[in-house]
Amino acid sequence: MITRELLKAEIDKVQDRYLDLLYSVITALVNPASPVTTTPQVDIQSSSWLNFIEQTYGSLAHAPIERGDQGQYEVREAIE
Repeated sequence: MITRELLKAEIDKVQDRYLDLLYSVITALVNPASPVTTTPQVDIQSSSWLNFIEQTYGSLAHAPIERGDQGQYEVREAIE
């Protein structure tokens, strides 16, 4: 079982650069009704985009897209 004393001992081991994040987590657990300002907001459109990528990734594996030959272009006058 985890006790407050054990948690306090582990908190003392946390690097200073993570103290703001740790404080945000603790305050979010103490008062869950208030939003944490450091929590990134997930954009619905980007979430839909990621879902689309997950569903379609590898769908052309059986017929990969290939670039054709460059072809020949007409020679034009030089621009001076």
